[in-house]
Amino acid sequence: MNLSHIDPSAPIPAVARGRVERISQFQSRFVDPRHIDVWLPDGYDPNGRYAVLYMHDGQMLFDPEITWNRQSWGVAETAGDLIDRGAIRPCLVVGIWNSGGGRQIDYFPQKPFARLPAGFRDFLLRQAAGEDEVGPVPPAMASDAYLRFIVEECKPHIDATYATRPEREQTIIAGSSMGGLISLYALCEYPAVFGGAGCLSTHWIGGFPMENNPIPDAFVAYLQENLPDPAGHRLYFDYGTETLDAEYEPHQRRVDAVMRRRGYDASRWQTLKFAGADHSENAWCARLHRPLTFLLPPEPST
Repeated sequence: MNLSHIDPSAPIPAVARGRVERISQFQSRFVDPRHIDVWLPDGYDPNGRYAVLYMHDGQMLFDPEITWNRQSWGVAETAGDLIDRGAIRPCLVVGIWNSGGGRQIDYFPQKPFARLPAGFRDFLLRQAAGEDEVGPVPPAMASDAYLRFIVEECKPHIDATYATRPEREQTIIAGSSMGGLISLYALCEYPAVFGGAGCLSTHWIGGFPMENNPIPDAFVAYLQENLPDPAGHRLYFDYGTETLDAEYEPHQRRVDAVMRRRGYDASRWQTLKFAGADHSENAWCARLHRPLTFLLPPEPST
């Protein structure tokens, strides 16, 4: 089933800081083709060495004039300003587009999904693919394949093309909502590849709000068994209190308890609450500086 709805002629984002280069319709053995937009900071030096931030929902990151809701994360402007001020280390941002209709199938963590009751798994798959309740069950979630695409195809291409620092400590992954879930899953599944994950408005409920939802329990159980050692890893979570974000606090508190039990402290983990913030790109833009400064702090002077 091909659920990709990516316009091959979509314009390259316009940014006020740095520049964006596009890898158009990146071909993969694991997932449907998709654009990858690479932001390079002002003064990018092809002979330099830069940390890399991989971000999901790449079409929403840079330019509100070309997004579906006229909002964006403002990544170029925020990251550019932070780099100039020395508040974060020099970095590139790799914006991986979602595949449109296949977004939830790509982003729903597969191993927690496998813990759910079989009938509920079928319900979620139909919901993710937009199928009705009596149609054939769509294929399984594809997040393991999506992560293989990032780790085995996208990252090697970026490291071969740009002046990156490919080691774990210089490789961060981030996203919001379902993108927060898949970022956390990436850190757990590939702890030798990713040194940090930024999970904004993490969508612990996994779908639409419902009573007796088994999804948060599945995520908590997975994290209890798979959260990586805090040594060498940083995790950032946050949530607002309005619209969909109003659903997250009780589940985030349970995750925070797991973090403490696994030895994470303030040097390696942050969870922040933003009262009045809703579930939108504008809200994530307003606080983007918080995960960036935590996950990409400047390195000590030598």
